[in-house]
Amino acid sequence: MPTMHKLSNYRTTWFAEGTTGGVTYAETQIVSWTQDTVTLNSGGYETVTTKRKMNQASNQFALGFGVYQRKDKWYVDDAQGNVHEFHDGITLRR
Repeated sequence: MPTMHKLSNYRTTWFAEGTTGGVTYAETQIVSWTQDTVTLNSGGYETVTTKRKMNQASNQFALGFGVYQRKDKWYVDDAQGNVHEFHDGITLRR
């Protein structure tokens, strides 16, 4: 079973410099962040692996969000405890 606290490097790259960073999975930047925001993008691939890698990035870089699925729809919990329906390009406050 994959760990949820750290990204694997399978088809995945990331950078973190100061208060900004990003995670790319299979040629799509699925997570990017600044000091104040986090932006999520599935690239149209709402798969178990994409969702898992988003959550791993949140845990590894302390970004404060969680992505989950309920009845075929994705949702995102933000750092303030709000729930948002996922869509590509969603930007959350950190």
